Amino acid sequence: MIDNNIAKHVAEVLKAVAHPARLKIVELLVPGEMNVGDIVRAVSEKQAITSQQLNMMKDKGVLGSRRDGSKVYYHIENKNVIRLLDCIYDHCEQEKGTRR
Repeated sequence: MIDNNIAKHVAEVLKAVAHPARLKIVELLVPGEMNVGDIVRAVSEKQAITSQQLNMMKDKGVLGSRRDGSKVYYHIENKNVIRLLDCIYDHCEQEKGTRR
């Protein structure tokens, strides 16, 4: 049986990406890092909301960041999150295909 602390950590990571805006951000960052301004424009959200989403994922270890002058760049810190999301997307596509 899974250790309780591990189960809590897994649940926190899942919660960190379990939002449409955060999923979009992760997808944007798969090819490589982007600065906050470019992320804001790509997801068509207010900067304050996007920054909040980015910080939440950074706090849970999903994303990492670096500062270059006045710009902050984000990247995917935990590549396992991409693999996990790929599995979920595959599941959703299979489920969608069987309901037609």
